[in-house]
Amino acid sequence: MPAAIDRKRALIEPEHPHLSICHQCELLGLNRSTYYLPLATESEENLRLMRLIDQQFLKTPFYGSRRMTAFLERSGAAVNRKRVQRLMALMGLEALHPGPRTTTAAPDARAYPYLLRDRELTRVDEVWSSDITYVPMRHGFMYLTAVIDWVSRYVLSWRLSNTLDGGFCLEALDEALSRGRPEIVNTDQGAQFTSREYTGHLEEAGIAVSRDGRGRALDNVFVERLWRSVKYEDIYIKDYDRVPELVTGLTAYFRFYDEDRPHQALDYRTPGEVYRSGVRARLSGGEP
Repeated sequence: MPAAIDRKRALIEPEHPHLSICHQCELLGLNRSTYYLPLATESEENLRLMRLIDQQFLKTPFYGSRRMTAFLERSGAAVNRKRVQRLMALMGLEALHPGPRTTTAAPDARAYPYLLRDRELTRVDEVWSSDITYVPMRHGFMYLTAVIDWVSRYVLSWRLSNTLDGGFCLEALDEALSRGRPEIVNTDQGAQFTSREYTGHLEEAGIAVSRDGRGRALDNVFVERLWRSVKYEDIYIKDYDRVPELVTGLTAYFRFYDEDRPHQALDYRTPGEVYRSGVRARLSGGEP
């Protein structure tokens, strides 16, 4: 419940001489990302534009700033491309098309190949993926990351943040790794996933690191479909106002997604059923 989360947050002492905020959160059973919960904000007009951009990008992930600007202008917005470029960068959005990639890797990033081309998946915990998406809210926004198993579509973990700092991605990864070990983890080439700390976690666990190919829209397709589902089935409908409400809502949604929502591509089984069975489902091109 949001009230319970608020009570736990009130118990945190940022200046405690002996206990870090992270340790206090662990003792209280509170996700660290839930403590740092002031919304990321922009002007009311920019938030409106960002919501429109987010909704359109889910439909047309190949739209770059030029096409997105044209779309917004047709929608009646007085906006120029420079503004759209800034907002899309703030949202962490990049058009999926061949050509130079604008996603910024970590300065010390090591190059990794894309390991999944023509690979036939046969079991759960063979390949996991992780990604980040923008979450529009009534008076601001947050960022959401998740770790998902490819074969079952099972959401192993998720975290929220009000910045694109990579800490929340590491928290999600560590929670997922507490549940199992995949052979491969595939991500895009963003700094959150190419940092030495993130890849080091994987290599220490004996997990192969795979990177999306440049301009390849389908390399992380299952996570992209997850974002479409969670936004159309929960976030856009609920139009969350406060972060504790968002946390509570997403907790309920991901439980529903994993345990109660049949997937056409899984022969109408749930991700939880397939994940626990440990065997491959029919991987069709149907709904996520």
